[in-house]
Amino acid sequence: MEYIGLYPLFYFPQIGSAWLMGITGAIHIMASHTSVGAALLFAFLAHKAYKEDRPELYEYMRKYGMFLLIFSYVVGSITGPGIWNTATVASPRGISALIHNFVWVWATEWVFFIVEVIGVFVLVYTIGKIDRKTHLKITYMFALASVSTLFLIIGIISFMMWPGSDVWYQTGSASDAFFGINTFPHMFIRIGFMIVMSAVVGFVIAGNLKELTLKNEIIRKLAFIGLSGGFLILMSFLWYVQTLPQSALDLFHTVLWPLNGMSRIITVSIIAAYLFLAFALPRIINVPVATIMLAVVLVLGIWPGEKMRESMRKPYVAGRYVYSNQIIGRDVTGKNIKSEMAIIAEKGLLTVSPFIPDRLRTITPENQLEAGKLIAKLACSNCHALEKGAAYRPLPDRFPGQDAATIEVVLNEVIATGTFSYMPPIKLPEHETKALAAWLATQN
Repeated sequence: MEYIGLYPLFYFPQIGSAWLMGITGAIHIMASHTSVGAALLFAFLAHKAYKEDRPELYEYMRKYGMFLLIFSYVVGSITGPGIWNTATVASPRGISALIHNFVWVWATEWVFFIVEVIGVFVLVYTIGKIDRKTHLKITYMFALASVSTLFLIIGIISFMMWPGSDVWYQTGSASDAFFGINTFPHMFIRIGFMIVMSAVVGFVIAGNLKELTLKNEIIRKLAFIGLSGGFLILMSFLWYVQTLPQSALDLFHTVLWPLNGMSRIITVSIIAAYLFLAFALPRIINVPVATIMLAVVLVLGIWPGEKMRESMRKPYVAGRYVYSNQIIGRDVTGKNIKSEMAIIAEKGLLTVSPFIPDRLRTITPENQLEAGKLIAKLACSNCHALEKGAAYRPLPDRFPGQDAATIEVVLNEVIATGTFSYMPPIKLPEHETKALAAWLATQN
């Protein structure tokens, strides 16, 4: 029997496997975005302190740096490997695709990350202990290493949206994969948000300052920096939207924006109002207010935004050739990769998947419902929860009150034909389609 290269199935009840990775990733992004934003802010403050002989700015940097060490580098160091663990079980072929394309890019990113980690410790603990010019150079090095790690990771993440052209599918070249049309607008959106984050976190540290004049000065500077980052986000987003594949645009305009657009506008308005208010009335910023607003920005700013970006990538998980359910959806000549769609349509998922109980490889009236549930897990559970009324994209709720025959028609004539560009157009043989439809009918 010829098997395709699928891995054992991982499914997390109620939210689905992909959302488990998304939650871990959102926490990691909170820490990492604060780190890179603070690195750019430190370069600005250190330059100002050195050129203008402002030793009080060094003390502020030291306090900010201690917060950064705990929040960004402890939390980031825990959740970073957490992403690898959850992604490996939830999307093993997606991770494999990234590693096979970007192993040396990732290795280079780790070099910069090591420099970044060492740099932040040196930067914080040498304040006042080495000459200021040397400290300024260390600060620049820290900022450069941080931005470099961002750039390298963004090139990889942008490939997950799409390579940008058909050239990569023919060459398989890492550079063709890395420098897609989506990479740079994506990077500038991230930089803009990191700058906003550096200001919002900076308010928490500034709220503790005793000297009122210095406190007000720093808060105003941070507010202006944050507003500048927000403007960069806006301009970059308009650029970013122009570089999306059609399926992402379809999903954005027909599903995501109608559902989440107003909440995004409200969130942006709240953050902008906060920054304007901090600039106009810096005296109102204290630790409790700044901490509450930090939580608002982290929760309302990162999670919905990341969820929207991840959703727009569907139906693919990497390079627009690996579907979210781990099936290879097209040939990649440059990597000697073959589409698996034809063999699945001919023989079925239960036949060609290696990790299937022998009793379910042949569908019978007795095991049809059990086989249908397993097919749903294999084909659908990376994007959908399988429980009715579940928190995220419950699959049974998509077929309210429909009988098996109606669901079978939908699977054959809507899903399998690619009517929805953001869903894998997977054609199953008749006996597996009937089993899946029969199970869905019992769930709705």
